Amino acid sequence: MNEIPILTLTTFIPLIGVFFLLFLKGEEEFVNRTSGYISLLTSGIVFLASILILNNFNYNNPDFQFIEQHDWIFNFVNYKVGIDGISLSFILLTTFITPICILATINSVKKRLREFLIALLLMETMMIGVFCSLDLFIFYLFFEAGLIPMFLIIGIWGGEKRVYSAFKFFLYTLFGSIFMLISIIYIYFDAGTLDVEKLLNIQINKDYQKYLWLGFFASFAVKTPMWPVHTWLPDAHVEAPTSGSVILAAILLKMAGYGFIRFSLGLFPDASVYFAPLVFALSIIAIIYTSLVALVQKDMKKLIAYSSVAHMGFVTIGIFVFNKQGIEGSIFQMISHGIISSALFLCVGVVYDRMHTREISEYGGVVNIMPKYAVMFMVFTLGSLGLPGTSGFVGEILVLIGSFKYNYWIAFFAATGVILSACYSLWLYRRIVFGKITNEKIQKLTDLNKNEYLMLTPLLIMTIVLGFYPALILDLISSSVDKVSNNMTDYIKLVGAVK
Repeated sequence: MNEIPILTLTTFIPLIGVFFLLFLKGEEEFVNRTSGYISLLTSGIVFLASILILNNFNYNNPDFQFIEQHDWIFNFVNYKVGIDGISLSFILLTTFITPICILATINSVKKRLREFLIALLLMETMMIGVFCSLDLFIFYLFFEAGLIPMFLIIGIWGGEKRVYSAFKFFLYTLFGSIFMLISIIYIYFDAGTLDVEKLLNIQINKDYQKYLWLGFFASFAVKTPMWPVHTWLPDAHVEAPTSGSVILAAILLKMAGYGFIRFSLGLFPDASVYFAPLVFALSIIAIIYTSLVALVQKDMKKLIAYSSVAHMGFVTIGIFVFNKQGIEGSIFQMISHGIISSALFLCVGVVYDRMHTREISEYGGVVNIMPKYAVMFMVFTLGSLGLPGTSGFVGEILVLIGSFKYNYWIAFFAATGVILSACYSLWLYRRIVFGKITNEKIQKLTDLNKNEYLMLTPLLIMTIVLGFYPALILDLISSSVDKVSNNMTDYIKLVGAVK
């Protein structure tokens, strides 16, 4: 395997699919049908490639594996990729979700289907590139290039306010990333390299760590998104097509969480300790405030979007308590949220395709007409609120354990999010599924079709399997998380900042 550039192949195989789609000709019906087949085949091959990587991955080795390196631009930029357990977990999530997004696109997008699929495949390349980049400049290129396809997806295939939402998404995320780019340039002139492996073993100047940390934080906080720079997310979700919302919630938000672990903790330990109270304050506000806002939403998508902000608050708390339980919990929470939020947005898409409205007041009594849909929606709702036996429980309990070890007040305030999550999740489910049928259009609904089963069943299986057997993820990330948490613990002890 070391002789095969498996990471490069996995990253850029989607571009081969894009090439075939660009030169596809014929009648519109033929082009649409063939585009769907090509895209599904391409994403399926990428998923199999990621499974091949997993089968050859050494779980006990905390260092980067499958490293590939080539000089690119006058030694300033090196094409260097490699993965550890943390990286691989997110690559697997990306390659697992993308075929489901493509299937959802084929079912719901009627115009310019080929162009939409091209955008999804381009995004898959960018997202995988983010998680395996071992050069800061390459990471930045992948991190920012993913904005362009998502901007187009929202702006072209979105709802009535798609242009406003697309520009808001783009400007928010781009503005934050300018500061990260400035920080990357400074790191190069200070350390003489952008090689992540080398930088992780170099003590960056403490006098400037705080400024550099804030530069990266400006980008990661917006993309997470953290309060108060979260306002672009509900608008983007509401206007994006279903598959756009899925890829946004499942993968794009996780790139920032990954960045916090890899770069904020790895490169700037002194600043991470210093700014941890700020992160806790913003995260707790996000958990409580956005949960309360979710309770009063009238649009299903907007409610789920605000719930995503609250769930990502757990992630940032888990990362900055610096212990193993917290960091493992944050990673597991991101994987679980990627699966469950994808399923919830798909469930909204199922009824939206039939009713052409997301207004909660237009529904009620759906269980009488769509009992199979109601069962699946119930499992994902319970997973979102963290019911034991679902993947949502594992991440939340680990974060709470880790935060309790760090400071019990942080755990106390974070735990209120679990209660509020149950309130808005069950409120949404009751209003949609139970009660009397008051809208005549509900009577004309049909239950899940084969394609919808094909989309939702893998997500249902993973929600339950990871709930009962979390070792599938925890074993993969354990040694890499040990390395990160031990480095932070040793550093805290060294500077005498033990809590």
